[in-house]
Amino acid sequence: MNGVKYSMNTTTMVQYETLFERHTGNPILTGKDWPYSINSVFNAGATLLPDGSTLLLCRVEDRRGLSHLCAARSLNGVDDWQIDREPTLLPDVERYPEEIWGIEDPRITYVPELKKYAVAYTSYSRGGPGVSLALTNDFRSFERLGVVMSPDDKDAALLPRRIGGFWALIHRPMTPLGAHVWISYSPDLRHWGNHKLMLEARRGAWWDANKIGMSPPPMETSRGWLMIYHGVRRTPSSSIYRLGLALFDSEEPEKCLVRGDSWMFAPEEDYERLGDVQDVVFPCGYTVASDGDTINLYYGAADSSIALAHGSIRALLSWLDANGHSEHGNDRRHR
Repeated sequence: MNGVKYSMNTTTMVQYETLFERHTGNPILTGKDWPYSINSVFNAGATLLPDGSTLLLCRVEDRRGLSHLCAARSLNGVDDWQIDREPTLLPDVERYPEEIWGIEDPRITYVPELKKYAVAYTSYSRGGPGVSLALTNDFRSFERLGVVMSPDDKDAALLPRRIGGFWALIHRPMTPLGAHVWISYSPDLRHWGNHKLMLEARRGAWWDANKIGMSPPPMETSRGWLMIYHGVRRTPSSSIYRLGLALFDSEEPEKCLVRGDSWMFAPEEDYERLGDVQDVVFPCGYTVASDGDTINLYYGAADSSIALAHGSIRALLSWLDANGHSEHGNDRRHR
């Protein structure tokens, strides 16, 4: 729904554009669809398979409160989902004790150089959430690389190609500086360094003050890496998870070119506002149609279901031009 804003001192009216249209059949997946007993399903990574079908790697929370990953496949990416009859990727506590309290929130990147899909996910250890990586070519067998970012860290995804000869991983560590988005580099996907701050949470009353994180993996466009990120606004009763946009340089992805000032997608429908965690829209994956522009954005709604929204890369970039500002050097550290 478009919103209207009136200026206090002028008659100027600003029309807020709807960038993502919710699918009329939302939510598209709930716990009731699952072939085995669970509590809820949400926060799914997404990718297109070679046959053109869509795969969602869903976070599934069991009735103990621990999560695992389960794949669902659809020819059109909208309905008639074929769900694995048993968990696709379970915690392997014996060999990977960092997964003792579950694995969560996968982001999928297809890596042409490897001819494999890289899955970055949160491994929930006794020390808190960390980032783990796994590789697969069929989403039936997985090569775990283990923890690559130690706790407290999450919201991670691998870029699909090397930057300056190195693999690049975007993630969100909790540091004394706060909850900001960082990027790190590796020669081999296992040893990471050259950590750089990408995007800072703002301070004060902003919608994305104090705590932000990448949502789905960034999209490579002709203008740079387009990132949908979430900002968390704490309220007296709870927190609100909303989505914003930022654009980063293609060859220096730690360099933010443009950042949107306002949020562009927020909880509105009952299935987004009411659930295990209220007021949450949290995408971990998307697919792009054959036209190279249309986006299917898959998001967790209130930590209780998976919903779908449709958008356009061109429209996102145009909105960013009209509703963003340039961030360079020291200027961004004072915003």
